[in-house]
Amino acid sequence: MTDQLALLPEEMRITSRFKVAGKVEGVFRTSSPDDFQTVATDALELTFEGIPGDRHAGFTRRSGGREPWYPRGTEMCNERQISILSLEELAVVAERMRIAEIKSGWIGGNIAVSGISNLTQVPPRTRLVFEGGAVIRVDGDNPPCRFSGAAIAANYPGREGLDLLFPKEATRLRGLVGYVEIPGAIRAGETITAHIPEQWIYERS
Repeated sequence: MTDQLALLPEEMRITSRFKVAGKVEGVFRTSSPDDFQTVATDALELTFEGIPGDRHAGFTRRSGGREPWYPRGTEMCNERQISILSLEELAVVAERMRIAEIKSGWIGGNIAVSGISNLTQVPPRTRLVFEGGAVIRVDGDNPPCRFSGAAIAANYPGREGLDLLFPKEATRLRGLVGYVEIPGAIRAGETITAHIPEQWIYERS
């Protein structure tokens, strides 16, 4: 039997796990399952299905353009229950697009945070632990799309092409998606702690 450890590159760098804290600046939800944009609320009451009544709630979802490896409409695990955004990253994207601001609700954000640098680069398997006890497990980054760009463009009627500019300028700055690991309520003002797992780059030998 082949010794798999012996196949690892000698120069492989493994980064130890660590924690980084930030602050919840706002919480948002859709007003109906048909809405994409979200509105501010006093608290998000999370269950294992996500945010009850929200557009992205549910144990499962249907595959779409983000999952070309499945036929469109295939029922699959819902790892995209919650959208987490960084106010610092949104400010960078707005500056790149030469607009005044991008509000979290315009692009369907559920939780807006500050203080966690490079939020979108937080790796999968990270646990986002909230002061009130809720925990969200990160699935990965949320690639920007023209649909979100169109929602931003609707707020700047004097500018053309913002729908296409957003996917270009928001790459790796669009925030994270994840699913509820431990239910609970999340409110603005809470501390959020990202528990970053041990990391390494996997390469074929």
